[in-house]
Amino acid sequence: MTTRSGTTPAIVLVVVGLACQEVGASLAVLLFPYLGPLGMVMLRLVFSAVILLLIARPKLRGHTAAGWRAVVLFGAVLFAMNSLFYLALERLPLGVTVTIEVLGPLVLSIVASRRASAWLWALLAFAGVLALGGGGWENLDVLGVLFALGAAASWAFYILAAARVGREFPKLDGLALAMVAGAVLSLPLGILDAGESLLRLDLLALGAAVAVLSSTVPYALELIALRRLPAAVFAILMAISPATAALAGFLLLGQHLTWIELVGIALVIAASIGAVRASGRAARETAEPLG
Repeated sequence: MTTRSGTTPAIVLVVVGLACQEVGASLAVLLFPYLGPLGMVMLRLVFSAVILLLIARPKLRGHTAAGWRAVVLFGAVLFAMNSLFYLALERLPLGVTVTIEVLGPLVLSIVASRRASAWLWALLAFAGVLALGGGGWENLDVLGVLFALGAAASWAFYILAAARVGREFPKLDGLALAMVAGAVLSLPLGILDAGESLLRLDLLALGAAVAVLSSTVPYALELIALRRLPAAVFAILMAISPATAALAGFLLLGQHLTWIELVGIALVIAASIGAVRASGRAARETAEPLG
């Protein structure tokens, strides 16, 4: 009962975080002509850092050198992941970009899993990812695909770095400090990319909205969820992100879905549900005494 009551809310947190993230990504696409992808990354990280600092009010004393190294590494991963994702999003549709990006967590789920069944669910999710990209792979921008693959690798590192920071720092302290580190790293390229648009208050307000939707809310929810979910389960759960991205792209950006993309959505959702159920059974088997 304890495992079930702790796992189910964590799953809900991940799903809500994904939905917010894709709505924020859709809004960011609309701002690219004014701020550029790297300018958007900078605003996203800067506003997220400010908000999280106000909420968490992290303590700067009492942390080990290893803890601070984990925070800086997490901040660098946040900067790299967001930059590569937005650079890819500038050249590729939202659904396709996220479809490629999710390959990182899928590979991590296979590596981290210790159960044979997880491999089957990962393969099913991978098939869904391939199907979700159907109808457009041959026309994709090569540089955009490379950026998306870089974002995929960064996402895998993000999961590991977030879990480490969650263990080293209480509550949201580690995330807030890591967001500051990522924001500092984003300043030079962000200012260069956005230019005079940073003087417009309306664009700054929209950038703040993207930060809340794309970074503050989902990262906070995911960090909390990572304390309750195994890394392999969390990684497979993230496979539903192509579905939320495709839906957000359709509703907010007018990007229509083909039948094969709908099949892909169904496959990744089925794989996610299967992975969660398999994890629940494994936890109950471990908890139950023999004999």
